[in-house]
Amino acid sequence: MKKKKPVDATKEFEAIAALPPSGERYILRLYVTGMTARSAEAVAALKSICQEHLSDRYDLEVIDVHQQPELASAEQLVALPMLVKKLPAPMRRLIGNLADEERVLIGLNLQTKKA
Repeated sequence: MKKKKPVDATKEFEAIAALPPSGERYILRLYVTGMTARSAEAVAALKSICQEHLSDRYDLEVIDVHQQPELASAEQLVALPMLVKKLPAPMRRLIGNLADEERVLIGLNLQTKKA
């Protein structure tokens, strides 16, 4: 018979407490390079994740750095696509594939990392 791993209640509580309150509004900016297939995939994946997990609690601005290069230099972008979570604090940046839902949820502080 397999022994159950003891639950660390303190660790579990801290993980839940670290998540933002459910009514908080998210301000997100997604920086892409034109309407390439990779950019379209990033937009679609992020919209799907936001609709499922944030419902009506988010504002998403998609910025094409080819059309607005001044915003790219102001944000000091290093790679694209890049998602910047402005609010709620702390600000976070996610670079690359946004199709990995668990990674995006952790980056947005909507889920804690599974042990």
